[in-house]
Amino acid sequence: MDGHDSEDTKQSTADMTAFVQNLLHQMQTRFQTMSDSIITKIDEMGGRINELEQSINDLRAEMGVEGTPPPAIKDEPKTPASSS
Repeated sequence: MDGHDSEDTKQSTADMTAFVQNLLHQMQTRFQTMSDSIITKIDEMGGRINELEQSINDLRAEMGVEGTPPPAIKDEPKTPASSS
């Protein structure tokens, strides 16, 4: 009787180990897929930002304002006034 229970325990442990290994493999695959997707989206966003910067520079060049700084916003002072 002890031998049979021991075999059941060993089989149960082996089944649980296989289940956990399979689950970990599935999780790793999903995380890798998500990671790849995120990296691809970040790369695409970087490309779009570069295109936007180039378009802005082209528009500035067409307007003849190349090399001039953007106009300063005069609504708010950059540093708070001291109250002495």
